[in-house]
Amino acid sequence: MNERQYYIDWIRIGLILSVFLYHVGMVFNGWPWHIKNEVQLESLNPVMGMLHSWRMPLLFLVSGAGTRFAVKFRSKRKYFAERSKRLLLPVIFGIFVLVPVQVYIEKISSYSSLWEFYSHIFEGVYPEGNFSWHHLWFIVYLYFISIVFIPFISFFRSGFYFKVVDPKFEVLSGWQGGLALFFVPMLLSQVLLRPYFPEETHAFYNDWAFMTLFFIYFLLGFGIFGNSKIVANLRRQRKIWLGGAIIMVSAWFVLSDFSYSSTVQTARDVIAIIMSWFINLAVLGYGKKYLNKDHILRKPLNKAIYPFYLIHQPVIVVVGYWVIAIPMAISAKSLLLTVCSLIIIVVLYGGLISRSRYLAGCFGLKK
Repeated sequence: MNERQYYIDWIRIGLILSVFLYHVGMVFNGWPWHIKNEVQLESLNPVMGMLHSWRMPLLFLVSGAGTRFAVKFRSKRKYFAERSKRLLLPVIFGIFVLVPVQVYIEKISSYSSLWEFYSHIFEGVYPEGNFSWHHLWFIVYLYFISIVFIPFISFFRSGFYFKVVDPKFEVLSGWQGGLALFFVPMLLSQVLLRPYFPEETHAFYNDWAFMTLFFIYFLLGFGIFGNSKIVANLRRQRKIWLGGAIIMVSAWFVLSDFSYSSTVQTARDVIAIIMSWFINLAVLGYGKKYLNKDHILRKPLNKAIYPFYLIHQPVIVVVGYWVIAIPMAISAKSLLLTVCSLIIIVVLYGGLISRSRYLAGCFGLKK
């Protein structure tokens, strides 16, 4: 599969925009966050919980797909250097430049200025302390997974993979609903690891259940998009994935109406794993069918989404701090926060980040 898969770019763009809207929603839903509107909508919680269960796995899946194309003509050493430059450098920059702004706004009553906060940045780890990587957890995890993946590159390039493993996956994908069976290793990984790492913490050292799940998605993205016949079967069976997704989403929301118990929570966790995989397959299948076309905006948007991701949350937190103080309805506040944040992000990217060689490097942009 040598031609450009435009739908992967469009899905990635859509996912990053969904992350932006998700974090706008965090200001108004019932979960704790850096800043909260006085009036909160508890009804947003199950909807956002459902979105979160599949949105981040899909990001790791398309990251695996992107890696498939990235390593085709690169040695392992060049791949390692490229991943370090594109992922590790922005994380270091973000931890010391972008994230402190968010933590300061959250704890603004304790400090007279941002500069005073910087003098206390190493005093403990968030949330009790001030040091954190916040939304950059995704970049940290992706970098770790990318490095752990390096030994697997030889396997995916081996004759055994192309002569034995890949043909079997191709046959499996040809069965009606065959690709759905990949939820089994996902479920097994969680059965083995969730008793020890039950919560998604984004703290790395105690998040191995979800780290393993994301790694499986990454591997599947790398494997699936190396075979055009598997992708064709995925597209052809898109109605199966959509039907399965609708059933799983319905079941997930039905269980959301029950009072909390360990049995209900376990059932929801199992459904969430299957639901996530079906939604991922549906998005990819319909994306391949309807989004696999180029457009004049695709290339600049695809370039901008990485810096967009890095700066979107600090901007939302800063703008949101002022917006929530305005006496307005939630609908008006959310619209104002969305529009103002987008304008500021566009100005920062177009007027500053993309025009500076040094800032472009700090935000992971290629030359």
